Amino acid sequence: MVDPGGREPRAVVLVEGLSDRRALEALAARRGRDLDHERIAVLALGGATGIGPALERFGPRGLDLRLAGLCDAAEERLFRRALERAGLGSDLTRAGMEALGFYTCVVDLEDELIRALGAAAVVQVIDAQGELASFRTFQNQPEWQARSPQEQLRRFMGTRGGRKIEYARLLVEVLDLARVPRPLDRLLAHL
Repeated sequence: MVDPGGREPRAVVLVEGLSDRRALEALAARRGRDLDHERIAVLALGGATGIGPALERFGPRGLDLRLAGLCDAAEERLFRRALERAGLGSDLTRAGMEALGFYTCVVDLEDELIRALGAAAVVQVIDAQGELASFRTFQNQPEWQARSPQEQLRRFMGTRGGRKIEYARLLVEVLDLARVPRPLDRLLAHL
């Protein structure tokens, strides 16, 4: 069972992966919210294909908890179909999904955070983690030299296990709270 602080949750937020979870938790903390105290559980699905079983477990045919979620643009269709199969709507549009509390990132959350911060600020975070030399080596690989800094940064975060998870939190910690990516901002406001 999802366990917010040892109590039954009143709401469950379904996100694709641990990086999404860490980013949402970091943003909540920066905004002075304690999701455990509010009995809001954030469940990393381990990939978008976990949305169907999670909706069956926590949705109207299961525990009937309040639900919300976050997905990448490439997985929006999968989330939409799962929401419809779970009885949470029909012929859902992105706006319809948002009315239910499910938000879509343009590309993915890392891309959203990189655009919100700007490439230079993300490079500063990488430098502060002692990984600037690794990033520069990555940038010099022939297949990545012609790519935009945003694409390079996004891909770099996925080149080592756990890096996306670590940087999701770090990027949110330096983010100007007036520039929070829309899907993440709206999701937290929905809760």
